[in-house]
Amino acid sequence: MRQLLLATAAIAGLAGAAQAENILKWGANRDIGSLDPYSYGDSFTINVLNHVYEGLVRYNKDLKIEPALAESWEILDDQVTWRFKLRQGVTFHNGNPFTADDVVASLTRVSDEASPLKGNLPAYVSSEAVDDYTVDITLNGTYPLLLNDLTNIHIFDKEWMTEHDALKPTDIGAGVEGYATYNANGTGPFIVESRQPDAKTVFVKNANWWDTPQHNLDGFELLPVNSAATRVAALLSGEISFTNDAPVQDLPRLAAAPNVSVLEGVDLRTVMIGFPFRDKLSTGGDNPFTDVKVREALYKAIDLDLIHKKVMRGKSRIAGATVAPPIPGYAPELDELPGYDPEAAKAMLAEAGVPEGLSFEFSCISDGLVNEEQFCQAIASMWSRVGLAPKLDVAPRAVQSPKRTNGKTDVYILGWATLPMLDAYSPLLQIFHTKEGNAGVFNWGGWSFPELDKLIDAAGSELDLDKRLALETEALGIVKKEHIMLPLHQQPMAWAVTDEVTDMPLFPDNKPRLWFAKVNPGS
Repeated sequence: MRQLLLATAAIAGLAGAAQAENILKWGANRDIGSLDPYSYGDSFTINVLNHVYEGLVRYNKDLKIEPALAESWEILDDQVTWRFKLRQGVTFHNGNPFTADDVVASLTRVSDEASPLKGNLPAYVSSEAVDDYTVDITLNGTYPLLLNDLTNIHIFDKEWMTEHDALKPTDIGAGVEGYATYNANGTGPFIVESRQPDAKTVFVKNANWWDTPQHNLDGFELLPVNSAATRVAALLSGEISFTNDAPVQDLPRLAAAPNVSVLEGVDLRTVMIGFPFRDKLSTGGDNPFTDVKVREALYKAIDLDLIHKKVMRGKSRIAGATVAPPIPGYAPELDELPGYDPEAAKAMLAEAGVPEGLSFEFSCISDGLVNEEQFCQAIASMWSRVGLAPKLDVAPRAVQSPKRTNGKTDVYILGWATLPMLDAYSPLLQIFHTKEGNAGVFNWGGWSFPELDKLIDAAGSELDLDKRLALETEALGIVKKEHIMLPLHQQPMAWAVTDEVTDMPLFPDNKPRLWFAKVNPGS
């Protein structure tokens, strides 16, 4: 009888899908990698699945933290244990009740040693259900950013995971799949009705959502449209009603269209170049990139202004720092540009003993950052002019991700928006820290700077805001001095909607939140 009741509840949640009228069609530049939000540290996939799964807390319209599945929280006297009081009366999409056991199982899963997202909970040690609606989370010390972290930790149904052998995480990069890769069961405002990878994923409204909807959608469809030209044509024809990736080269054309509106801003995401610090390159030759002078020389060989004007159509913000100005920890004095000087770059490479015609792999993603393939081609050409021989390797994310995470490439591109933390501690811990435990998850180059690690560790336990930010700024100074990664720009953010869409808030973290979206009735 219980199973029959749960099935009835789930069907009720899907009721009306066939009669749905208010459907938003989201044309994205790529598909999500999985229905499991823990499967890879990919902001886009996690963002899309945030419509299905929810965290204990969330960001509101002003990107301020507010309660979600937890109603309140406090730090206990030991200063390392946080107690969360959970929202009662919440159900998962299959009808199962939400309780403390679900939180504990989800935190255990995401912090598993095999989890690609374990770095998103850097201070987590353990959790315990005090009662059905109270959870204690124990950290490894004082830590000021737990709530920021928890905005991105989605809560699963323990009973559902147990039933489908899904208590362990999956991993796109390692090719590890499971039931959660192709099935979903959250508490969020939308339910996954069907999925055809690389074609269409259909989401319908969760009629039993615990919150009061601010949207008027009956559902939405995620439609991956890899070709920029095809996305533009689909917008103009009305085949899609929204894209979060309007091509910058087509913005004037879209803005001039009578049925399309363009929403523009500058993303928080900083686009950077990373280097290998191992002894040998993928080509088999000695690796010169462990020398800071060589990394600096490659920076001076890049005409950032030309890329900004020609490739990014003047829509990006040229960056000298690895975090954007709105991010806590940013300092203007660290945002100085290297200065384009190819002759100086040639001299520095010669002085460092880099052989003429040095060959190395330059890895870029065809369905990644804004105009990534184009700016990679431009950079490869600039490096060729100073006597290097980069082998440009452009392929989809699904191909490049395993190579990068396993150290099978040389120079590569990485974009980092500090999500979900919205703090400089995010890249400092996950990119620039030595790879150990939950730290350095995206340290694909294998670098290690003990002085930098010491500052990052101190910032991670400092509760005084001013002192913590000072430590982060000092750490970012070492990142810049050592040219661990070369910042290029904060990429442009351009969304576009057809006149069917009446409300689509543009967020500076470049995350669409369709639970705030509205369309004309009958769209």
